[in-house]
Order: sequence, then C-alpha cells, then structure tokens
Amino acid sequence: MIEIEVEAEAWTGALPDAEAIVERAARVAQGTVEGNIVVLLTDDDAVRELNARFRDKDKPTNVLSFPAPENAAPHLGDIVLAYGVCATEAEAQGKTLADHLSHLVVHGVLHLLGRDHEDDAEAEEMEAEEREILAQIGVADPYASEQQD
Repeated sequence: MIEIEVEAEAWTGALPDAEAIVERAARVAQGTVEGNIVVLLTDDDAVRELNARFRDKDKPTNVLSFPAPENAAPHLGDIVLAYGVCATEAEAQGKTLADHLSHLVVHGVLHLLGRDHEDDAEAEEMEAEEREILAQIGVADPYASEQQD
C-alpha cells in the first residue's frame, strides 16, 4: 500500500495529479516487494526541520527517506519531499516537475529497499536501476544532461 499525504498545497496547485504521479512511481519502484510506504508532499520548512533533526543538516533538501526498522514490517518506510526545492531543481534542470517528482519518488523508494549511493559503484548501480524504472513509466533519463557535460 502506498499512502500519500499532501501537506503543502503548492504540490497540487502545480501538479493537480501529484498523488497519481507519486502512486505510479512508487508502485513501479517497489516492484514485487511487499510492504507499505508513506509519502509526504510538504514544504521546504518541514523538510529542513526533519533534515536538521535526523541528519544534522539545517537546510531543506529535495527528498528524505526514512527506512522502517525490520520489526515495523510490513511498513517499509517514509519518504518526504520538499516542494520548493523540487520545483527549483526541476526548473534549473529543464525538467517537468512531474518527471522530477517521479524520479525523486523512485530514488526514495530504492533507499527504502536498501539501495544507496555512498560510493561510485553503488551510485552507478542505483542510477541504472532508477533509469530502468523511470523508462517503464515514460520518464526520460534524469542523468542524461550530466553525462553530456
């Protein structure tokens, strides 16, 4: 089950189908893994507070993933996205907000499933998995412009 909570109306103001976008991306990323995921669409201030509290980084970021402990099964974890950061990044990268949201949800779900990008090998593997999942839902390679630089 994917539970989506919209705390910042800016999300649905910019993307009336934000919940459907999140649901689709999360379902495809989750694949055959059983479990529940909660996705919170909120604002930069809320994400900044969470980032400061749990990561000692007093600034907003695009997405935070909070994997659930094993004893919380079937809950896999929570994903939190900051509207302002995501919208600014999408514009700066020349992407639609819908595509960027899809990418960040996929990225967050993969973290809940144990993937990481702490070193170059892990990052390459995770990015390849993201590309594959995003292609299944019609979203272009989010890393294509980085490869051309």
